[in-house]
Amino acid sequence: MIQYPELPQHLTPLFDYPLRDTSICLGGDGVYYLTGTTGAPDWWAVTGDIQLWKSSDLEHWEPLITKPRKRTIVWNVDRDGTWQKEIQQRDGAPFRPLWAPEIHFLKGTFWLTYSIPRLGNGLLRSISGKAEGPYVDNIEVDAPLSPHIDASLFQDDDGQVYFLCDNGKMARMNEDMTALAEELRLLSPANAEHVGFEGTFLFKAEGRYHLVGADFVDGDYHCFAASSDKLYGPYGDRYVAIPHGGHNMIFQDKWGQWWSTFFGNNDSAPFKERPGALRIEFDQNGQIRPMKESRSEL
Repeated sequence: MIQYPELPQHLTPLFDYPLRDTSICLGGDGVYYLTGTTGAPDWWAVTGDIQLWKSSDLEHWEPLITKPRKRTIVWNVDRDGTWQKEIQQRDGAPFRPLWAPEIHFLKGTFWLTYSIPRLGNGLLRSISGKAEGPYVDNIEVDAPLSPHIDASLFQDDDGQVYFLCDNGKMARMNEDMTALAEELRLLSPANAEHVGFEGTFLFKAEGRYHLVGADFVDGDYHCFAASSDKLYGPYGDRYVAIPHGGHNMIFQDKWGQWWSTFFGNNDSAPFKERPGALRIEFDQNGQIRPMKESRSEL
């Protein structure tokens, strides 16, 4: 039987804006940056924006860019893309959404991963070292980095960066992060084919590697996790880490406390399709658990 940990009782959105697949990172400037899938009300239509917000305290958020007509957009497929521009058909309607951008601060600058379904994954680098960019395509060829959905980055203790995507696939990147240095391989938990069918994220804490992914159980979209002493595994059994928290990422705040992002995919979630975050901890078995207090109680 699946065990479901409890969420904080008063979990609320960070701010009121339609967004899925929330991603947050702490920059080298001590500011938090947030992004995610935009394009409401039709998340499956033709979109193309990557938007960013910023906060100094995880409580008060504002658009990163406020110039007239630019709003929060730091990169756009039709303005800045090449291979990403192709529009296909799905169910008789135009189809080219930009899904699940993630923001990372690595190697002294900001990176954005994203996916265009049916086309593949992209990787952008800020050439200014600032979150607002400008961003350039960092892939050495004019093509996707992989043909899959969802994308993420993980930097190990030795500085090596790895690319993750899809249902738990991972590959080491070359030194300048312009290509994969090896074939993608699937990281699987001991008790399932994958940790989640999408929304893969990897981080290291408590001396162990923690792999998370999104999956449905009885119609609800949860964050599952599995851990290992070694990067490539073997990983232990998967378990529900954040109920209703599918397609999230884990980050540390300025004081080293661990957090999980949240967005709410179902009506049964505390809220739906809004950016969120909650504190997490590790239990006596080293498993991820939500902390009981909400942000307002910190």
